[in-house]
Amino acid sequence: MTFQPSVISSQPQVNVQQFTVSSGLSDWTSGTLECCDDCGICLCGTFLPCILECKVAQDSGETCCVAFLPGSSVALRTHIRHKYRIEGSVCNDWCVMACLYQCGLCQMAREQKMRA
Repeated sequence: MTFQPSVISSQPQVNVQQFTVSSGLSDWTSGTLECCDDCGICLCGTFLPCILECKVAQDSGETCCVAFLPGSSVALRTHIRHKYRIEGSVCNDWCVMACLYQCGLCQMAREQKMRA
């Protein structure tokens, strides 16, 4: 009995499929500075921001009084982001509402209107 080594002429092939993991997060339907996309919301946000924030709060299932609490606009923006699975952070929400309050408020109102 003689031993003959076998010769390997080909390597086994492995089929590797690539896949991407989606976070499922989206973007805002309009930008923060696109206030004029909806003139009614823009005018209300410019001249009656408390009324607009009250409407945004009510449309989010909160009481109108939320609009008059300190820091509530940041919490409201964060709530809307989570509800619609919009990418962002609390820090970003704070920056927008602290520096561009009326624009951020109009953006929230437009988002609710687009997704209603």
